Amino acid sequence: MLKPALRLLACLMPFATGAFAADGGAAGFATKAAQAYMIEATTGTVLLAKNEDQSFSPASLAKLMTMDLVFEALTKGQITLDTEYPVSEYAWRTGGAPSRTATMFASLKSRVRVEDLIKGVAIQGANDSCIILAEGMAGSEQQFAVSMTRRARELGMEKAEFGNSTGLPDRKSKVTAREMVTLAAALQQTYPNLYPYFAQPDFEWNKIFQRNRNPLLGLDLGADGLATGFTEGEGYSIVASVQRDGRRLFVALAGIASDKERTEEAKRVLEWGLTAFENRQIFGEKEVIGAASVYGGTARTVDLVAKAPVSVYIPISNPDRLSARIIYRWPLTAPVKPDTQAGTLRIFAGSRLLREVPLYTVQAVGEGSLSSRAVDAMLELGESLFFSWLWDKPAPV
Repeated sequence: MLKPALRLLACLMPFATGAFAADGGAAGFATKAAQAYMIEATTGTVLLAKNEDQSFSPASLAKLMTMDLVFEALTKGQITLDTEYPVSEYAWRTGGAPSRTATMFASLKSRVRVEDLIKGVAIQGANDSCIILAEGMAGSEQQFAVSMTRRARELGMEKAEFGNSTGLPDRKSKVTAREMVTLAAALQQTYPNLYPYFAQPDFEWNKIFQRNRNPLLGLDLGADGLATGFTEGEGYSIVASVQRDGRRLFVALAGIASDKERTEEAKRVLEWGLTAFENRQIFGEKEVIGAASVYGGTARTVDLVAKAPVSVYIPISNPDRLSARIIYRWPLTAPVKPDTQAGTLRIFAGSRLLREVPLYTVQAVGEGSLSSRAVDAMLELGESLFFSWLWDKPAPV
């Protein structure tokens, strides 16, 4: 039997959406950032995309992955907020007071509680806090960085690499704007009880008072995270989250010329994301979205539905038509059980992918008779040859 082909069912949906410009935003909107990516959290709709898969140095944005590993360990009970870790000379010199970098001013050879170290990272972006946590949890910062990259792969961050826990300059660390949004969303959705640390306004340690380094927290945007960064030669970056009027947005911007411009641009992008879009439901709960072919079954097709109503955020102005495609591995083989993930709905505005939604089978399809399976085998042979030509034919030279 030939290898099943990947089938795409394309259809036009009669719903208005915004036309997308070359940089991936709605028509008439452009960002000064070299790399940018923004989503609406509930639907996963992509609101802005510009060079979103182009790698850049994370700088202090790497600390978000350090926090993810710490939050994971807390959630699994491997450590507690009261666990204490020692301040090594390496942590003190590399990220502490002598380093002249962002620091919580942890004293050499002292011991610091995990909760205070979390505050040092989330509020102050402290490098000593990161290294103390890395050494305490993994034995060395190098081994902790290996776990950071491993965790990135688990989250679907295929390009990300981490060489240390702080984001201090090295030749290895790299991320993309899309990946940083993925990480930000994972932090908020997986650890809602720990996420509020990022929004605390200030933190005092060793009799030194410092305010949160996130410039968006005091701008009445609804910001509640997350981190900023700077890399020589690449510019300024930020990963931010806001929640306002029932909407939550995550955004990553990088390659911005100055600290001042980073704050202004992040505010402008987020305000646009909060005000220029409306939520539009395109499929209702349990509404049949399409059907998938079944080989060797008592029925030739099985209906596909999403687990919940399907909505997207679309620009209020500049209407255009949405398109959607159902993608699945053709054909499904009987028997088919109900409520089995069998495909994906991809929703586009122009060529820009807005969101992907898993699709599930509605009914069961039993195994057909010997004669029906023989007929299906002949149909599969013919259609597989057709799709093999359609998708695998070499491009003309």
